[in-house]
Amino acid sequence: MYRHLASAVALPLIVSMPALCTAQAPATGGDLTVPAPPATPDERTRNVQVSAGAQHLSDPYGDWHDVTLRGGWGLPGHTLQGELSAHRRFGVNGTYLGLGDTHEFNEDWYGSATVGAGDGAFYLPDYRVDVTLNRKLLADRRLVATLGAGYYKAPDGHSDRSVLLGATYYFTAPWIVEGGARFNESAPGSVKTRQYFMAATWGRQKADLVTARVGWGGEGYLATGPATQLVNFRSREASLAWRHWIGANTGFLLAANRYSNPLYRRVGITIGLFHDF
Repeated sequence: MYRHLASAVALPLIVSMPALCTAQAPATGGDLTVPAPPATPDERTRNVQVSAGAQHLSDPYGDWHDVTLRGGWGLPGHTLQGELSAHRRFGVNGTYLGLGDTHEFNEDWYGSATVGAGDGAFYLPDYRVDVTLNRKLLADRRLVATLGAGYYKAPDGHSDRSVLLGATYYFTAPWIVEGGARFNESAPGSVKTRQYFMAATWGRQKADLVTARVGWGGEGYLATGPATQLVNFRSREASLAWRHWIGANTGFLLAANRYSNPLYRRVGITIGLFHDF
């Protein structure tokens, strides 16, 4: 029962996977534009999504734009994911590629591994690797505990090593709640930070899914130019995303987000189309 529940509520591509979700590590350690709870693999999963986003930053940092193609392909015990995205941030174009696999070990355990790389743009990673291990708890397996680890190598030479602790509870529809903390150490300087997030999803698959998410905490390094970084600072982010099915397998996405740090504020929207095969 739980496996079908988790698969039904998962947004396409299991986009909670960090390497597939974001080109530069955010304060919450996940994608706040299209947030989603974790889910076990399901061989029925076949989906594709295309989206476009625009972000307005406070002066003098200019606006951001991105176009992203994501896809998922389910196999027995596995769900393969891929992302290809084109960005323009701080006046510089960049391209990001991410690949991942979520594997079900047995009815209680599943895990994921994702890798991603940029094309050399200063705000994208040279490469990043993220892994998670998930355990279903309670008699009905509605509570999922998550342990994760990540490594991020940036073009400017800094690196991040992180550990993620999280939990998700699948209520009887229509609610899912999620929370977690990421402990990060950045080099050089051994900058240690903590980041926290909470999310709630309301709705049903094939109808509507609405997800609200907030994140706050510290960040180690944030590149704002080829040779400039913001180091050891606090930030906040919030997002609201709505998925609506307009047919049995096709729908659209609307999302809005707001992010702030000591240098700038960023607000934006994302629109997209998705199809489940």
